Amino acid sequence: MYNHYFQLTHSPFSIAPDPRYLFMSERHREALAHLLYGIGSGGGFVLLTGEIGAGKTTVCRCFIEQVPANCRLAYIFNPRLTAQELLQTVCDELHIEVAPAAAGAGVKGYVDAINRYLLASHAQGLNNVLVIDEAQNLSSDVLEQLRLLTNLETSERKLLQIILIGQPELRTMLARPELEQLAQRVIARYHLGPLGEAETGAYIAHRLAVAGAVGVPFPPALTPLVHRLAHGVPRRINLLCDRALLGAYVENSPQVTRAILRRAAAEVFADDPAARRAPRRWPLLAGGALACVALGAAAWQMLPQHAAVPTVAAVAAVKPAPVALATPKPAAIPVAAPVAAPGAPLPTLENETAALGALAALWGPSFANLAGADPKAICEAALHANLRCHAGRGGLYELRLLDRPAVVTLHDGPRTGYAVLVGLDERSVTLAQGDRRERIDIAAFVARFGGEFTTFWRMPAAFRDVVAQGDRGPDVDWIAQRLAGLHSATAPALDAPLDARTKEWLRAFQAAQDLKADGVAGPRTYMRLNQLSNVAEPRLLAAGGTGS
Repeated sequence: MYNHYFQLTHSPFSIAPDPRYLFMSERHREALAHLLYGIGSGGGFVLLTGEIGAGKTTVCRCFIEQVPANCRLAYIFNPRLTAQELLQTVCDELHIEVAPAAAGAGVKGYVDAINRYLLASHAQGLNNVLVIDEAQNLSSDVLEQLRLLTNLETSERKLLQIILIGQPELRTMLARPELEQLAQRVIARYHLGPLGEAETGAYIAHRLAVAGAVGVPFPPALTPLVHRLAHGVPRRINLLCDRALLGAYVENSPQVTRAILRRAAAEVFADDPAARRAPRRWPLLAGGALACVALGAAAWQMLPQHAAVPTVAAVAAVKPAPVALATPKPAAIPVAAPVAAPGAPLPTLENETAALGALAALWGPSFANLAGADPKAICEAALHANLRCHAGRGGLYELRLLDRPAVVTLHDGPRTGYAVLVGLDERSVTLAQGDRRERIDIAAFVARFGGEFTTFWRMPAAFRDVVAQGDRGPDVDWIAQRLAGLHSATAPALDAPLDARTKEWLRAFQAAQDLKADGVAGPRTYMRLNQLSNVAEPRLLAAGGTGS
């Protein structure tokens, strides 16, 4: 109803799991890493818990998409089953044939069939993964049966990996004395917490950008209130923001105000004490919606020009900066009408190697000949040019944050292609295919962008994957000098260990840039320091992606 009013192409805050709106926060990435770790860890149980609406299903979907080709996966989303029904479902998911006589034998018949299948799979070099969603609904008997399934093992690994995904009470269940043996077999566990305040703002900006917003229906000043009312839970944020946009439409307001947001919270979170304090001054129920339709045409004519409102890109770029830490703004791309509209074919390359070679050429003539038989060979060749590959997964917000050209994976039905993303603004992306560059409507891009991307970044001398407090060397000197420069302070002496002061600067820098604020320098920290230290690298948000 409000989409036309706010010039949106889709509903940005639908609670449907639309992959176009995928937003992977640092917490979601860590949760995904735990699940992927479980596959190669030698078997056992992996536990992922989180509050309702925290994004567990989002992480699960990403995990399923990234399961290696040698894995066979069984996914159970309705675990309210008896032990025999669960085993039968596992057989159905893994396409295990069970003879009628064995099925008639009950639990033992199904267990024997699963064991034979696991041994045969292992002989073929295959892994098997069982994912159970809403696992808090499993009974103790069923959990014990799952533990018995993991008894089949070789000298090196168990033959079945089981991933349990559920609400926080699942952790309480596994703490029971009768489930102690199962709890001891949990090799990795992760609790998915709510989004932080900065992540909440980035989440809202990301979804609005994907939906094609031109103005800023949610001013950045409202982010703390949204975070507080929704407790940082993505589903609650969606419900609140959706109702708030409808409220702004009803009141003919170009932006959501604090009053509108509080009234929206009173509607959708009626049981919350904070929500009950807000008065209900405008109807947002079905009956009032009919009146909204009648007001729509007049409200659209009365809407002020959106050009006077900050852009969605500006919201996405807002970062809380620590004291004395200045963040230079990247050059803006002039907004131009996209060449390709939604539904038009995108310029893609079927060969990822060719796309990576084209990406390397953006780094200058000396890198134009990086070549290899496969992407791995190209990344190895790049190391000799002091470049490093970085493969990631995320949405438009992630690409804006990294601010560098990238090879993106695009899906068109069963066909997968690769494109070199060289430009990004609030309305369009720019894709390169050889010497040809084409602007693509952002809706057409996100509809086919699966989130996978690969980019390059320039390494400092003697780079290490992780630098922690107490380490010393040229890479530590590089970090200390740049952090000191951002703080207008004197850099430590060369070959000095990474001290507490520098580590605290590093934590503050990471927090300000929406990175994991652990004080440990990794690739994404280096990339952001490169950007803010004016290291010569191509830029995504600079015109044409040719460099700064």
